[in-house]
Amino acid sequence: MINVFSPKITIHDFLSVNKALLKSEISGTSPIIENFESKFAKYNSKTYGVAVSNGSVALDLAFQALNLSENDEVILPSFTIISCLSAVLRSGAKPVFCEVDESSWNMTLETVRGLVTDSTKAILVVHTYGLPSEINKIKKFALQKKIKIIEDSSEAHGLRNEGTLCGQLGDISTFSFYANKHVTTGEGGMLLTDSKSDYLKIKQMRNLDFKKDERFKHENLFWNYRMSGLQAALGISQLANLEKNIQKKIHQGNKYLELLNDYQEYLQLPLKKLGDDKNHFWVFGIVLKQKNIRDALIQKLLREGIETRPFFYPLHLQPVLNKKFKPNYDLGITENLGNNGLYLPLGNHVTGAVQKKVINKLLANIKLLTS
Repeated sequence: MINVFSPKITIHDFLSVNKALLKSEISGTSPIIENFESKFAKYNSKTYGVAVSNGSVALDLAFQALNLSENDEVILPSFTIISCLSAVLRSGAKPVFCEVDESSWNMTLETVRGLVTDSTKAILVVHTYGLPSEINKIKKFALQKKIKIIEDSSEAHGLRNEGTLCGQLGDISTFSFYANKHVTTGEGGMLLTDSKSDYLKIKQMRNLDFKKDERFKHENLFWNYRMSGLQAALGISQLANLEKNIQKKIHQGNKYLELLNDYQEYLQLPLKKLGDDKNHFWVFGIVLKQKNIRDALIQKLLREGIETRPFFYPLHLQPVLNKKFKPNYDLGITENLGNNGLYLPLGNHVTGAVQKKVINKLLANIKLLTS
């Protein structure tokens, strides 16, 4: 089976985790946690970092820190993972879904601007599949409107928009370190901010409202969202290899583009660049031009030993979403991506020969399904 992804664990990762074991730095309050937070914040040019148990938790804490109410609105792309919607709904705010660009598959200033009202309190900017959203433009617009930016860079470690690292411009930025990310701790996440007050509030929410004085007297029913010391040790080691991992993904993505260049009558390819911003190919996605064959194609490839994965299902169509939040405007690009997009195996386990095999099987099955 050619899996859609496989984490890259090096001897340095192994040694880093074993060093933490030998030093008994295994708990969520070990000094190595602050070491990882400091290194990751410094890499992303942010002042404070708070490591947490996963990226979904990071989003939850980011929105809880804003103290939103049911009359407040949060603009977010409909083409993204359910964690984004869940975090907005759990904050008590109203989600307002924006369209994405047909080529980059990301939200833009233009898709956001027309949705802003007097009730808009935050914009959730998500960087998707290896290309950045227009965070620089959206941030400037948000500053004028006094709207907060939550920047979800879970899929964008080391990615840049107009020279700025993704995760650098959010009032609060969030990251995931799930196994398929460019930096992984297995599970895990991080929040970054330049606000000391937000930093202290998030640290308190992460840790059951424990205080230095009167530790076991609690004014809030916060959760335990801590990351373990072993995860932080792995994260520190992984961070050192980030640039190398990115270059590997770019090489593989460009190889897929080369192999598929002559077959664009069948599918839409991802952009190699967006302006001067290189695609980091967190995943290599394609959109089928023949409608309604995607699921059959995924099953055929799976039977031939090739795992693929469908694109995100549109948030505005999720069965769990209350009807009162359903938009009354068209989100056709998002729906097309959700119905006809999929991504291919990518990562350290995928060689050039494997890529050729994947493409040959892909094209053969597309032709079979469209004949």
